Amino acid sequence: MRLGLAGAGRIGAMHAEILRGLDEVDALVIADAQPQRAGEVAGKLGAEHVEDVEALFGAGLDGLVVAAATDAHPELIVRSVEAGIPVLCEKPVAGDVAETVRVLRRVTGAEVPVHVGFQRRFDPGYAAARAAVRSGELGWVHTLRATTLDPAPPPATYIPTSGGLFRDCGVHDFDVIRWVSGQEVAEVYAVGTNRGEEFFRAAGDVDTLGAVLTLADDTIALVSATRYNAAGYDVRLEVMGSRQSLAVGLDERMPLRSVEAGVAWPSGPAYPTFVERFQPAYVAELRAFVASVRGETSEACTVADALEASYVAEACELSRREHRPVRISEVRRD
Repeated sequence: MRLGLAGAGRIGAMHAEILRGLDEVDALVIADAQPQRAGEVAGKLGAEHVEDVEALFGAGLDGLVVAAATDAHPELIVRSVEAGIPVLCEKPVAGDVAETVRVLRRVTGAEVPVHVGFQRRFDPGYAAARAAVRSGELGWVHTLRATTLDPAPPPATYIPTSGGLFRDCGVHDFDVIRWVSGQEVAEVYAVGTNRGEEFFRAAGDVDTLGAVLTLADDTIALVSATRYNAAGYDVRLEVMGSRQSLAVGLDERMPLRSVEAGVAWPSGPAYPTFVERFQPAYVAELRAFVASVRGETSEACTVADALEASYVAEACELSRREHRPVRISEVRRD
């Protein structure tokens, strides 16, 4: 199998290393907006590299993984589909809802797989939580609590093009809440604050958020996220039901210290970044994509799924700005 990789930055380089380790991948061809970076990553891994995207699409690919800048995603997704090349694109599909809708229209009915990179769907804990909800062992679910706490902010230059904390970070929680619960979000109420670096405020963004989501069956989901959690990378999901409750991410590396006497758990060390926390999930996600290139089915996030999560993020941002509850129907587009 001959795969292409568009983008050789931090996530792209990680994907390249994983793909080179898969037995099914015979050759990997890398392109980047900075050709030198593509050459450096390819050289370390014994992969091929080309000068630009044009050369990449002319390299006889069986599939394409997109880890380029967000503004390049729509064109790369659509071009891959029109060329009959299966594609996995890191989230987001596009920089805004309108462009995501346009991409969905272009790829609907495509004969090749189109995956969007929401790796939590491939984490064993989240998958087990989904299975527990589906089986009914929890009873009826009344509350979900989702948390994404980054250890430190990204570079200031990233924030103006990130889409904001709800769209860039919270969207992972919104997607996995939908996936685990099997329910759509009906209404949101969201808040955000800035107590850290001024560059968040300057970009119209926040560094900490909280949101209450009401699902279609009246289940309540509580979401919190921040750019400031120096104890470590903390990502968890709690699912509470009428019979039982469970938690994802409650392991020895959870960066949350108990102050109860005689309690030494968790023992750490904490996950420093999302890369270490979700490394196995990224491997599983890319394995699933490779399998889909061979014609097998998978539980990957579709463009339609990604759009639904984006609607929730958009509604939360509107709610934060206008200080009011927002129905998803207010931001949904035909």
